[in-house]
Amino acid sequence: MQHNDDFLTKWEHIVKDVNKTDVPLECIKKVIIKFHGGKQQTVNLHTLQKQGLSLADIEALLNRTFHERNDEIRDVDFVVDVNSVAELVQPETDKLLGKL
Repeated sequence: MQHNDDFLTKWEHIVKDVNKTDVPLECIKKVIIKFHGGKQQTVNLHTLQKQGLSLADIEALLNRTFHERNDEIRDVDFVVDVNSVAELVQPETDKLLGKL
């Protein structure tokens, strides 16, 4: 389901303060691995899923990359899929607010 810009803007505000280590893979668009020396590798989870990889396959790929290149990695950024987070959380939010 597509959401309007105002709806997504509200969720972006909520999501920006979330500790990204607590976000499930299905709510992540991309993982950007930054290496010492300025190079980086972007892993686009949506593209990999479209190519037929499961979330378990993607998790294994990321874990292997992190393990094999640990000494080279300077930083890792997670790009959150706000639409997926909203779809996951909004129904529960609606239930809770409906009981007030």
